[in-house]
Amino acid sequence: MNSLNLKPIDRVSTLTKEDFVKNYFIPQKPVVIERLTGDWPAYEKWHLNYIREIAGDKMVPIYDGRPITHKQKVNEPNLHMKMSEYLDIMEKGPTPYRIFLYNIMKEVPQLKEDFRWPDIGLNLVKQLPMLFFGGENSKVFMHFDIDYSDILHFHFHGKKQCILFHPEQTRFLYKIPHALISHQAIDFDNPDFNKFPALKYAEGLICELNHGEMLYMPEGYWHYMKYLTPSFSMSLRALPKKPKYLALAAYNVIIQRYFDNFMRKTRGQAWMDEKNERAISETHKNLGIEA
Repeated sequence: MNSLNLKPIDRVSTLTKEDFVKNYFIPQKPVVIERLTGDWPAYEKWHLNYIREIAGDKMVPIYDGRPITHKQKVNEPNLHMKMSEYLDIMEKGPTPYRIFLYNIMKEVPQLKEDFRWPDIGLNLVKQLPMLFFGGENSKVFMHFDIDYSDILHFHFHGKKQCILFHPEQTRFLYKIPHALISHQAIDFDNPDFNKFPALKYAEGLICELNHGEMLYMPEGYWHYMKYLTPSFSMSLRALPKKPKYLALAAYNVIIQRYFDNFMRKTRGQAWMDEKNERAISETHKNLGIEA
């Protein structure tokens, strides 16, 4: 079984605002803070039964892990169902079903009373945060966020594995052209180094998140998530500081996603296949790999 070159992410129980800014935000270094949510009502309340009680009748977007095709727009879900139906599936056993970027607080405003905006040194965007749900063994493909934000990622109810890569590692990750993801054929739990040899040179970070813990992901970091048990997470965001990333974020939001949707519509699956082939050929060419 092959494995990536991963080191554990720093983990602390608590951290002052000054130490976070000095040791993690300024150097753009990930960290897990275990007790940042200890005084939140969410720490006691945010479990799946609570979500079922207050949001069980809401229709939610479901992603099922199948490869993206030309028939889908960027971030378009595979299906919809009631939250209660989804939770039933989650609790029965392993499932690829997950919820991605769900603005649950817009529909269930009382959830806003359960968390606090942390005073940690980030200028957080005060919009309603998105929630993410996953059943056991569901996976979020390796990607980076469209807006290059600094992210505070809070986890609840169960366990989740997170693999991160610094933006400088992009050249090893088989990035898909005109997209924010790596090649979807890569199994980051057991990578095929014969087909994707550049991965042998990638240097990343790994952690497991437990209930109430927070992972800081600096701007532009690649991340791959695997739900080890049924659980859910919430992200708070701060806009990137680097002018380079602000410009890239604007390009992604204003141009790239619309261009990609247009090409999917006009060229169909041939466009998707071409991008996948280019991800491999261009990676190998840039690194001088014969494969």
